[in-house]
Amino acid sequence: MIASSQFQYMTPQEFLEWEKTQELRYEYIDGEVFAMTGGTKPHNRIAGNLYTALDAFLAEKGCDIFIADVKVQLSPSGPYHYPDVVVTCDPKDRELIDLIEHPCLIVEVLSPSTEAFDRGKKFTRYRQLNSLREYVLIQSDEIGVECFRRNDEGLWVLYTYGAKDTLNLESIGFSISVEKLYRQVRFDPQEKN
Repeated sequence: MIASSQFQYMTPQEFLEWEKTQELRYEYIDGEVFAMTGGTKPHNRIAGNLYTALDAFLAEKGCDIFIADVKVQLSPSGPYHYPDVVVTCDPKDRELIDLIEHPCLIVEVLSPSTEAFDRGKKFTRYRQLNSLREYVLIQSDEIGVECFRRNDEGLWVLYTYGAKDTLNLESIGFSISVEKLYRQVRFDPQEKN
């Protein structure tokens, strides 16, 4: 989640050097630095459920999965974002220590404070990545999953999934029931009022 920026303009290189000395995570967008804030239990559980299932599945497939603390570089000049879950199958990413340049799958668990940004400007930026095949948005305040998949013509097609459905991630040949994604997730009853 993004909090407001309290920093002066930084170059991409200044940001990368500065961030190494920080305890918190920061996103970098057009010279501005934004502190990442904590999430809710449902947000954390959903990301964890997906990560656990994907990690076991990808163990022998030559792909790497990361959760929350590895940034995606959209270009050498930024921006740099921290997706909730990211998968790369590109060998070039194995040489990098603290970022991913060639993700095939990015997942964001939505929060009310970041949903518009995740759906809008962030997705617009992610679409610039030629390697990206799927962008998944998962609701954290109710059951609902959206998967944007790049087709053979390069167009992004939306697939929606509900409580009784199975989410198919074609970019890595993986399927998981939506029920398993939401295992042990308890929604705040106040959110629906």
